[in-house]
Amino acid sequence: MDKNDMILISVDDHIIEPPDMFENHLPAKYREDAPRLVHMDNGADMWRFRDRVIPNVALNAVAGRPKEEYGLEPEGLDEIRPGCYNVDERVKDMNAGGVLAQMNFPSFPGFAARLFATSDSDFSLALVQAYNDWHIDEWCGAYPGRFIPMALPVIWDAELCAQEVRRVSKKGVHSLTFTENPAALGYPSFHDDYWAPLWKALVDTDTVLNVHIGSSGKLSIPASDSPPDVMITLQPMNIVSAAADLLWSKPIKEHKDLKIALSEGGTGWIPYFLERVDRTFEMHATWTLQDFGGKLPSEVFREHFLTCFISDPLGVTLRHKIGIDNIAWEMDYPHSDSMWPHGPEELNGVFEADRVPDDEIDKMTHQNAMRWYSFDPFAHVPKEQATVGALRAAAAGHDVSIRALSKHQSNAEQKLAAFHSQIKAATGMQRQS
Repeated sequence: MDKNDMILISVDDHIIEPPDMFENHLPAKYREDAPRLVHMDNGADMWRFRDRVIPNVALNAVAGRPKEEYGLEPEGLDEIRPGCYNVDERVKDMNAGGVLAQMNFPSFPGFAARLFATSDSDFSLALVQAYNDWHIDEWCGAYPGRFIPMALPVIWDAELCAQEVRRVSKKGVHSLTFTENPAALGYPSFHDDYWAPLWKALVDTDTVLNVHIGSSGKLSIPASDSPPDVMITLQPMNIVSAAADLLWSKPIKEHKDLKIALSEGGTGWIPYFLERVDRTFEMHATWTLQDFGGKLPSEVFREHFLTCFISDPLGVTLRHKIGIDNIAWEMDYPHSDSMWPHGPEELNGVFEADRVPDDEIDKMTHQNAMRWYSFDPFAHVPKEQATVGALRAAAAGHDVSIRALSKHQSNAEQKLAAFHSQIKAATGMQRQS
């Protein structure tokens, strides 16, 4: 397939939230206490919520910037591409990158919105609903067919969470972001009946549970003096424990239509994982009392789990051992792993190297995403205008050149020192917990 004929839907990208996001959706009585973007003396823009300050670090928004600017320094909005936080500019960047549609995860509230879990449940619920309505009505609603809408969960209350899933489903939402380890946040695990209302709501509304790496805040932390490369290497592999936890859980056995996406976890590890779970079942099911109704765990995995890849040549080579209907593409804009704006070129190289047939390319690049998320972009964008070539033609003249935007003067040694300082702090917090 010619790269210009591909249709690309990304199931994992990110929003850097704009400062006015709560203005139109949060009840007036809560606005004074709502999170707000504060401009700091060092030039960084940070979200402040009560006693918490949440920076936007450079690895979160590096699209279109030189690699020398990667790091953990907090940034201002004027140091990142407007497409990170402005939906009009985002669509221009998508067009220039040949991407038809995206699904956007949150940033400052955390992937599971744990920031919004306060002692005042009514206020917390109002924050979640305000965020969701802003995301659905303003961000996604501004360009129908260009975004797969996603909802934040009410992470602290399973019944309220189920109600929110049902509420947003009436607005066309079939995607919920969630933690990969609720127990790490102090809530019951996936194995507890506490979450039963949520499982039922997800199935009733055909909503996908998206567990994103790092959503529990419990990424694998290496020794405090390890180089950053160790943590960055391990990041996608944190999803493996969530996959095992969910595959062996009761909800998978009780709800045949439950759908789970392993977001930003890659795919190359999955064939071994499937061999291992089948071996575990064969050797231990008699005493662990696991029962998949006459099926192997690997078969059940393919019925319930969507896996996601950015480039992952090995995963593409092993696609049939994973399940060709269980793979979707992700661009990860504007994070540091993203291939924007050259996604079509990189993907085309991977597909050509493995001689992937056109029908399988279509499944991995857009058809699987459409089916899993009940998303039909062609109801709004004619198919002939949805290809890489057509979108890029529509973006002619849009600047995608690499530009240095950072106002920081940190050198590599200072960046590494800042990283090790944060790792020491994180290691101390995990030991205390």
